[in-house]
Amino acid sequence: MNLRHRRLRLALVVAAVLLLAGGSLGYVLHARNRDRPARQGEANASFSLAEPGLYFVDPATGRVARQPGPDVPRVTGGPSCDRFHAAGEHALCLRKLPGVPARTEALVLDRRLREIRRVTVPGIPNRARVSASGQLLSWTTFTTGDSYSTSAFSTRTSILDLRTGYLIKSMEQIPLTVDGARHHDSDVNYWGVSFARDDNRFYATVSTRGLTHLVEGDLRNWSAKALRTNAECPSLSPDDNRIAFKKKVSDDPRAPWRLYVLDLATMGEHPLAEPHSVDDQPAWLDDATVGYGLGGDVRSVPADGTGAPRLLVPGGSSPAYVR
Repeated sequence: MNLRHRRLRLALVVAAVLLLAGGSLGYVLHARNRDRPARQGEANASFSLAEPGLYFVDPATGRVARQPGPDVPRVTGGPSCDRFHAAGEHALCLRKLPGVPARTEALVLDRRLREIRRVTVPGIPNRARVSASGQLLSWTTFTTGDSYSTSAFSTRTSILDLRTGYLIKSMEQIPLTVDGARHHDSDVNYWGVSFARDDNRFYATVSTRGLTHLVEGDLRNWSAKALRTNAECPSLSPDDNRIAFKKKVSDDPRAPWRLYVLDLATMGEHPLAEPHSVDDQPAWLDDATVGYGLGGDVRSVPADGTGAPRLLVPGGSSPAYVR
């Protein structure tokens, strides 16, 4: 074989090697892209909890947005969530998964809204809460039905302690005391947890035997006791002294509830100035103001019962004020 033929053969071999290498690299890159989890629904890199403001779910996009202040355009780019809450160092995002039966993803996020833990539970997203420290999280799903207006519903409420990593899958395991006696019944449903600043005491709603109860719980002692009836979706004030809640005031399924505030020291209550029925777990925006979702908007009202409702965000739900 002469020199010219040898050079031609070498060139063909080199070309074939490069072609095979390029194809292998392309396959590897394709495989990596194929196996990489989908990033759809995650927050944009520039959107985080670093900036103070009112965070909420924008129904137009299904993503979390931020309202920096009055008459300021909302900032978009948060994660996709059906329900959302944030406090301290963490946020909680509930997403309904496609398919039957209904399932929900509970995503625990850091302040940059990056996922640090994921829990899949049965049911439809309903309530989400994070303690002031960000170390305790709770979520509620509807496992049967999708409204508190009827008796044909069932809920499942979980608590996650990020300090230990321990997950309470269902709060129905907690020993419950009603009227001074240990209460046992198969129809017990918990929902709407709100944590005290000590990351131990909590408040929640319990439904059983046709009544709803406001209960006070103790995580360390693994116990809960009913304080009063007809108080749903409690939200503890930043000073731990008052609870905003929805109270059933009518049997009309179209407008059964009104917002109230309960003083824990006196156990006295007063209605808030919102005249419409509110089916939401209120959120304290500060010590003097209660926020809530109503009619697809986020509104607020003074916590002392005076004043009038105020529109905060047209088109929004799941309000949480981050400081």
